[in-house]
Amino acid sequence: MTSVENNTIATVHYTGTLPDGEVFDSSREKDPMTFLVGHKNMIPGFEQELIGASKGETRTFTLTPDRAYGERDESAVQQVERAQFPEDMDIRPGMMMAAQTDQGAIPFTISEINGKQITIDFNHQMAGKTLTFEVEVIDVREAMPQELPDDCGPGCGCD
Repeated sequence: MTSVENNTIATVHYTGTLPDGEVFDSSREKDPMTFLVGHKNMIPGFEQELIGASKGETRTFTLTPDRAYGERDESAVQQVERAQFPEDMDIRPGMMMAAQTDQGAIPFTISEINGKQITIDFNHQMAGKTLTFEVEVIDVREAMPQELPDDCGPGCGCD
């Protein structure tokens, strides 16, 4: 029986909760999540905690920010002028948007509107939070060669 290791395809159902018990995400009411293990498709601690798990196994684990979405970086919070947004755009606190850069789209959240000043936050919404996951392994199998990245070579986790 295959267990969760690098270069396996894991299919899981999960429920993620905050320290107060609030559910922030769950696959239970939808399709299970499938991902290639060992290729940074998931937050680091999530994959690490599943290594060695077998089909049918359920694991519950808590990730501190350094093993999840990182600590909050206050330098990633910026003030911008309202004029930087389209005039007819209805913007509200809590909205998620993306800034287009040379490196591609960078997501941010509108955190505050104060007159013509808009506070935007480039931190991930879960940055700085401790997260608990309950994960049930629905299936695990070896990845097919075509499912591995083309650049998979020594040191990438494929070997």
